[in-house]
Amino acid sequence: MSLLQHLGNRFLRFGASAQNRLTVYDIDKVCPELHRFEENVDSIREELLAILPDRELTPKYHEIDPGRLHISSEKDENSWRVYMLYAMGAKPEENRARCPVTTELLDNTPNLFQAFFSILEPHKSVPAHRGPYAGYLRYHLPLVVPKKNPPKMRVRDYWHTWREGEGFLFDDHWEHEVVNESDEVRVVLIVDVFRPMAPVRNVINRLITHTYLQHSYGQKIARGEQPDL
Repeated sequence: MSLLQHLGNRFLRFGASAQNRLTVYDIDKVCPELHRFEENVDSIREELLAILPDRELTPKYHEIDPGRLHISSEKDENSWRVYMLYAMGAKPEENRARCPVTTELLDNTPNLFQAFFSILEPHKSVPAHRGPYAGYLRYHLPLVVPKKNPPKMRVRDYWHTWREGEGFLFDDHWEHEVVNESDEVRVVLIVDVFRPMAPVRNVINRLITHTYLQHSYGQKIARGEQPDL
């Protein structure tokens, strides 16, 4: 993590103190437009299922973000893959062209920060970690969830089991982990939206995102390059 990102996180966490930071958030209060993904889950899943057979071509998480190597190890035969659709303003056009319904919904989502399909291979668990940046909240739309031994996620002290089509909004800057003993793949659409903040911190959050993060991460991801983070 860069010094600027570290200082930015400290500043944003101070503005969203532990006392005021929830673990799970009310979608209606933060971004009710996220419900449109649930309303269109069948179309989104159809697009996902069309690309899923080619998932070996989809990069592993640490291949697009070296800072995530400790949770997406290259030595791990069971992969966590990321099919990027939006990255801090940058748009990977080839990926988006295969998912027109999903990308149209994303483009009409206010305060969008990042979005991608998160593909967890069988028996791929994710060790405890924190999200790399405090400026967003994370929404999960489960698209493919194993019925036998479904994976579950701990966020802080809250345990959550995904159910297909049921959206879930949480703060991934709290420590969280995934326990996965399933024999099948699990896929969720992840949509990150800017964290609600006081006006000054909101401006600084967006400035960091649309200058530093978009340049060092988003644009390189959109071009298929490894980011600087």
